Amino acid sequence: MTMWNGRSHSGGNDLDHATTAQKANTAKNSIRVLLVEDHFLARMALHSVLSKHSSIQIVGEAPDGETGIEQYALLRPDVVVLDLRLPQMSGFEVISRLREQYRARIVVLSNYQGSEDIYRAMQAGAMGYLAKDASGEQVIQALQSVHRGTRYLPQVALHRLAERMPGVSLTPRESQVLQCVTRGFSNREIAEELGIAEKTVRIHVSAVLDKLGARDRTQATIYALQRGLVHLDPA
Repeated sequence: MTMWNGRSHSGGNDLDHATTAQKANTAKNSIRVLLVEDHFLARMALHSVLSKHSSIQIVGEAPDGETGIEQYALLRPDVVVLDLRLPQMSGFEVISRLREQYRARIVVLSNYQGSEDIYRAMQAGAMGYLAKDASGEQVIQALQSVHRGTRYLPQVALHRLAERMPGVSLTPRESQVLQCVTRGFSNREIAEELGIAEKTVRIHVSAVLDKLGARDRTQATIYALQRGLVHLDPA
C-alpha cells in the first residue's frame, strides 16, 4: 500500500479490477465454440489447440450427435465444430437438425474427404469443411469466417466439389445396393440382405453403374469410395 498526500491508495486493487475487466471484455468478444467429436483424444487435442487462441472460447463438448444437439440448445454457441462420423446419429443428420431448429453455424472437421461427403455436408447446411489434418491456424480461420457468416472451404475441398460428377443422385434403395456391392455381395446376397427379388437387384445394379459411369462392379466400388458415396467403416 502507498501513501499519497497522507491518504492510502491500493494500486494492487486497481490492477486487479483492470485485469478482471480485460478478461471479461475478451470473453465477451470471443467466438463461443461447441465441439462434437466422439473420439476422446481427438476432442482433447482440438480443445487444447483452440483454447490457446484468445478469440476462441470452448463452451461445451459432446461425444455424439444427440448430446451435441442437447448441448447446443442449452449453451447456444456461436459455432459448432462437428465430426461426420458419430455414433447412433450421423453428422449429416446432426447438421440438418441443428440448421432446421437453430440456424446453427457449423464447421465440419472430418477424415471423410470424398466429393460426395463435402457436397452432402454443405447441402445439409454446414458453412465450413476441413480435413482432420488441417493446421490449427486453418481451423481458427474457418471459425472466424463462419462466425462472420462467410463460408469456408479450402482449395482441396473446392476442387473435389468441382470434380463431383453431375447427375449422380442415387435413390435410397440404389444407395443400399451400392453399399452391398462395395462389400462384395453377389446379386443373390444383396437380394437376401435387402429382402427384395434378385431380378430387382439386377435392375438397381444396372442403374447404379449407369449413374456412376462405371464399366463394372469393381469400378463402381472405386468410384463410390473415392467420392464418399459409401464408406467401408461404420459412420
